[in-house]
This record gives sequence, structure tokens and C-alpha cells, in this order.
Amino acid sequence: MIHSKRTWILIVAGILLLTAILAGTAELWGRNLTALSGKGYIAVIRIDGEIYGGPAGDFLSQGGTSSEEIMAELEAARKDDNAKAVLIRINTPGGSTGATQEIVEEMDKIKNAGKPIVISMGDTCASAGYWIASKGDYIFASPATLTGSIGVYIDYTNVEGLAGKLGVTDEKIKSGAYKDMLSMYRPMVPEERTMLQGMVNDIYNQFVQSVAEGRHMDVAKVKTFADGRIMTGREAQNLGLVDAMGNYYDALDYAGGLVNMDGDVPVHTYDGGGSLRGFLNADMQHLGTWMGKGFADAVRSSAGTSSVSVR
Repeated sequence: MIHSKRTWILIVAGILLLTAILAGTAELWGRNLTALSGKGYIAVIRIDGEIYGGPAGDFLSQGGTSSEEIMAELEAARKDDNAKAVLIRINTPGGSTGATQEIVEEMDKIKNAGKPIVISMGDTCASAGYWIASKGDYIFASPATLTGSIGVYIDYTNVEGLAGKLGVTDEKIKSGAYKDMLSMYRPMVPEERTMLQGMVNDIYNQFVQSVAEGRHMDVAKVKTFADGRIMTGREAQNLGLVDAMGNYYDALDYAGGLVNMDGDVPVHTYDGGGSLRGFLNADMQHLGTWMGKGFADAVRSSAGTSSVSVR
């Protein structure tokens, strides 16, 4: 009886997954056909989860968003004559500084090509997420969106005391005094702390400068609230960090209006480069939410022990 019950559960789960995949595929094809039949479309690009550098992983092995994948999508939108404007949907707590700057550079190229960029914030668009958002021409957020968190940190863990209790010793042969800087097996010396603080300050100033340029603010004004604080979308609007309250469809309509598209705005959604992995990523997330399991949210990438992050 138990075996039979499990079999039926697996069959039902398989049917639901197949249905979700087919529905997602049909939806994407429908969008493409609508776009191709008109006079252009809005290119939609999604940034979900923590931002990391490097190529995208397998759909089961890597959560978050790859900078290389987003850069490729932004480049495709820039070179596509049918993409009249770009809408970037962002739902991220932050991520790698280098990866973020790579994405921002591609956004600047789109703006230089004369294509407007509209930002739609999801539940969270903080730190590196806001760094990216600030480069858009117009930003939408919900009143309760969590955003801001303008700041930088280096994560460092010291387990020297624990290692000593366990009888574990760390021995190295190194080429220079600072080659093992941020080693978890020894305390940080003052000179190292000064160096690292200098790095953090440098990246922080780059972050603030980018926000100031994107939002047409004085650097001094940005620094009055660029202390790492998290704020709501409404608070961000009051500070000039967000332009309007609205959801994804409000942002889409606004983007369409910028390029004289009336009525239903045709879109072309870039999701994993149109690959099977992209289909499965999206469909697994929808299916997981529907079944109350949150499969897609269960996989989270975490920063390394000594990574530089804007989160």
C-alpha cells in the first residue's frame, strides 16, 4: 500500500513538472512570436539571487545569477535592432563587486547606444542590486521592497582558538609577509587591517560615485545615507533613490511608453539565454512555489570566507 502511494506521488509530481516545463516553453514561444510580428519589443532581463562572477552553472548546481550570463543578455539586447528598450527585473540581496561592475559596464554601453533602461525592483534589490539599479534611466519599486544597503565589506573568520583546542596547527611556506593575509588560523595584524580597510574604502567610493552619477546626485548627499542601512522602497523614493512606486507591469508599460509602444507591450524575455537550463530554472521555481516547497529558494549561494561583497 505504501509502495503504491509513493508511486502515485512520483507520477503526479512528474506530470506537474512536465506541465510546468511545457507551459513555460509555450509562454516563451508566444512572447517571441508576438515580438517578431510587431515593430520591435522590450527586452526583459532578470537578475535573481546572489550575483556571482563566472559562467552560469547547471540548473541544479548553482543558485543566484552569473555575471557572464547577464552580460551576454545585455550585449544581445544592445545589438538587437528589435529591442527598443531594456527592462531589468532585479531581486537580489547583493553579491560580488567585480561581477556587479561587469554588469554595470554593459548597461552603460546600452545607454550609450541610445536605448533606455527601466528597472523593476522585486522583493529585495539591495547593495550590489541597487548598484545595478542606479544605472537605469527610471526605477520602479514596491513600497515594501527592501533596498539600499549601500556599502562594502570583507568577510573574515578566525578559528585559531578552536583549532588549538583540537590540536590542529597551520604551517605555511610563503613568499611574502602578507601572502596568507586573511588566513583563518592566525590573528590579523594591524598592517593587514589597514590594507584591507583601504581596499574596502576604495570600492565603497567607487560604489558611491556610481550611484551619484546614475541618480544625478552629489557624492556628499549619497554618503549621508550610504552607510549600509537597509530601507523600504518608499523610503528610497523619498531620498531620491527610486523614481516611482509600481510593479513589473507598471515598469513594462513605462518602458513601452518611452519608445512609443501603445497597448499591450510586446516583450522578449532573456532567461538563461533561451536554453533548456533557462526553461528549467524558471519552471522549477514556479512549480516549487505552487507546491509550497520553494524549491528554487532552497538553493542559495554563499560568499567565501574572505570574499569582497556588496551586500
